[in-house]
Amino acid sequence: MSQPPVATHAAYDVELLRKDFPILERRVHDNQPLVYLDSANTSQKPRQVLDVLTEFYEQHNSNIHRATHALGEEATEAYESARMKVASFIGAPSADEIIFTKNSSEALNLIANVLAWGERGLKPGDEVVITEMEHHSNIVPWQLLCERTGATLRWFGVTDDGRLDLSDIDTLINEHTKVVSFVHVSNVLGTLNPVALIAARAHAVGAIVVLDASQSVPQLPVDVQELGIDVVAFTGHKMCGPTGIGMLWGRRELLEALPPFLGGGEMIETVTMERSTYAGLPHKYEAGTPPIAEAVALGAAVDYLTGIGMDAVAAHEREITAYALSALTEVPELRVLGPTEPVDRGGAISFTLGSVHPHDVAQILDGHGIAVRAGHHCGRPIHRRFGVAASTRASFYLYTTTSEIDALVAGLDKAKRFFG
Repeated sequence: MSQPPVATHAAYDVELLRKDFPILERRVHDNQPLVYLDSANTSQKPRQVLDVLTEFYEQHNSNIHRATHALGEEATEAYESARMKVASFIGAPSADEIIFTKNSSEALNLIANVLAWGERGLKPGDEVVITEMEHHSNIVPWQLLCERTGATLRWFGVTDDGRLDLSDIDTLINEHTKVVSFVHVSNVLGTLNPVALIAARAHAVGAIVVLDASQSVPQLPVDVQELGIDVVAFTGHKMCGPTGIGMLWGRRELLEALPPFLGGGEMIETVTMERSTYAGLPHKYEAGTPPIAEAVALGAAVDYLTGIGMDAVAAHEREITAYALSALTEVPELRVLGPTEPVDRGGAISFTLGSVHPHDVAQILDGHGIAVRAGHHCGRPIHRRFGVAASTRASFYLYTTTSEIDALVAGLDKAKRFFG
C-alpha cells in the first residue's frame, strides 16, 4: 500500500504545518475564521492521514488475516504495519504487545475486566488505587471491578495548585494494593504526573501499574519501558488519527497470564462445543473484525508525528501553554483550575470566568468562531474538588498559534462585557 510523503518541519514552522490540516481553513458563523481550541477532546487530522484513509477504502478494502486474495493480503500487511509503528512510537519491546481497541475507554475497561477474572483476579481485601483527577474512563471501570470482586477502591487527593498529594503515598500504596491506575496528563487540570515515582512505589509492593496516556502520547515523547509501567491506554483521535481506534499496551508476561476480554472470531485457537482455547498475543484480545481502516490511518498519523519529531511537538506545546497562561492572567475574574505555571503541565487549561456559566462562555466564544469545551470534561470528581460544577476548557496542539490565544482572550473579554 503506497504512503503519501510525510511532512517534515525541522524548524517547526507552525503556519506551514497548519496547511496540512484542511479543516483549519474553515470559516464559521458569518464567515469568521475557525479558531480550534478543543484538541484535548479530539485533534484535527492532516491531509497525510485523510489521504491514507481514503486510499485504503478505494484500493485495499478487505477483512484481514483470513482472506487469501490480494486485497486481504494488502489489508493485513497495512494493519500489522500500523501495529509495528505504534509499538516503535511508544518504545514497546514487541508489536505483539499492542492491542487495538476502539478508544482509551475500551482499553481501560479491558484491563479492569480481565483483572476481575481467573487466577489473577482480585478478591476481598485487595485494593485498587486511582486519583481524584482521573477521567471517568479511569474511575468507573475500577469502581465496577471493586463491586464485582469485593476489592476496595482508594485514591490520591489533589492539592490546591492541582498537583497530586503524594504525602501519604507509602500508606495509600501498601501490601494490599494490587493495581495503581492513574493519568499521565490530566485532561482537566493539565497536570503532568510523576509516573516513575508512583510506579516505583507500586512495584515495591507488587502492584500492577496502569497508565492513562490519552493526553500525553499526542503531546510528549513517551517510552513505556523508561516510565516503568505495566499497562498503558491511549487513543488515536487525539494524536492526528481517526476516531474509533485506541490502543492498549501491556507487558507480555502480564497479558499472557490474563484471560481474554471478548469472545468471538480471530481470538481463538480451537473451538469445540465443550470448550475453546485461545490465540496468542495480540489476537487473544482482538475478537471479531477490528477497526482496520482506522488502524491503517493511525499508522499514517504516527508517521506524521514522527516526521515532525515529538520533542518538537512537546516544545511547541510548552511554549503555547506558557503564552496562554500568561495571557489569561490579564482577564479579570478568570480562575485557572490546576497549575498556573507552565511547569510539568500539558496543553489543556480549564477555567471559570467570574459568575458567568461555562456553557455561556463557550457559546459566546463560538459566536466568534472560537471552539472550546464547556462542562465537566468527564471529570466530575476533580471539579467537585475545586468547588465548581463545570468549567470552560481551551486546549492546544501542534497547530495552535499565539494569534489564536489572542483571539481567545479577546473573546473572553467580550463574554465578560456581554454578561455584565
